[in-house]
Amino acid sequence: MNIPEETNNMEAIPERKPVNKWYLVLTVVIAAILLYLAIRGVSWQEMVSTFRSARPEFLVILFVCSSISIFLRGVRWGVLVSARQKVPAFTMFWAAAVGYLGNNFLPARAGEVIRTVMLGQKTGVSKSYIFATAMTERMLDVVILVLIGVFSIPFIGSTPEWLGNAMRVMGIIGFAALIFLFLAPRFSGWLERMILRLPLPEKIRNMAVKLMHDFILGAGAFIHPARAGMFLLYSAILWSVDAVGGIMLSYGLNMSFNFAQAFVLLLAMGLSSAIPSTPGYVGVYQFVAVTLLPLYGITKSQALTFIIALQAVNVVAILVWGFIGLWRLNLRRNGNS
Repeated sequence: MNIPEETNNMEAIPERKPVNKWYLVLTVVIAAILLYLAIRGVSWQEMVSTFRSARPEFLVILFVCSSISIFLRGVRWGVLVSARQKVPAFTMFWAAAVGYLGNNFLPARAGEVIRTVMLGQKTGVSKSYIFATAMTERMLDVVILVLIGVFSIPFIGSTPEWLGNAMRVMGIIGFAALIFLFLAPRFSGWLERMILRLPLPEKIRNMAVKLMHDFILGAGAFIHPARAGMFLLYSAILWSVDAVGGIMLSYGLNMSFNFAQAFVLLLAMGLSSAIPSTPGYVGVYQFVAVTLLPLYGITKSQALTFIIALQAVNVVAILVWGFIGLWRLNLRRNGNS
């Protein structure tokens, strides 16, 4: 169903409520516990020695891979947004970078709302529609990560018990989300009738109907052969680039990961990011590394060194492109990048 563009400035913008203090307490407690478990028993002397032996050229390659990955994620997101309006690739890049900037330095995944609002202001596309495409992208990534695990884990043998449990849970959630994406458009007429029957002022009912249509259109943007094909192609490329970045870092720290090991690490980090966590996933990623990477034949101290270096380089890339993105998206909001 083609939903007409709005004809006025009244738009349902995703509202960001203040983060509940108990949620903040929960995230800090979880991060503290996981960080304690991660650093318990590590050799700080071995960590320092590993850092000193790092080859900087591989860190530069990792930075380049991280930058390319952010760009590809923006372009891939643009594939979904194009169901409503084609947006220049660099505009999508800046929006994606700003989103990662928000997710890494603000609590409760604030970056999802920030990138939605800034891209909506820049392009004039409905923010509710953009937010739906952003959430669709996240749901599809869950499915892709689970598939990555299915094909990669057999090549590395054993994995931590928590990873297998997380794969099962997230696999169920991800495939349920896929079913929603395919079925939601079929029920749009029924949902519209239900909303219009609510005992609410007509203006509010009409806004609710528009929000519902925008969200369904955004969620259903993937259900188109050409868009689905391009989305999956970009996904394969960007996850491969991320894996190359991890492999390059392992070489730079005198380790030697293969693609299967790099993919399983990406799977573990991706699934673990779903739990409540502090900005930058401090504690969460450290726990992932020290429970998974020793299975690759390195020590716990080397694993902790690896993940700290990986996060540090990624944060630098996000800071560089995120702040440039903030600047670019605030230039001539209704113009092109």
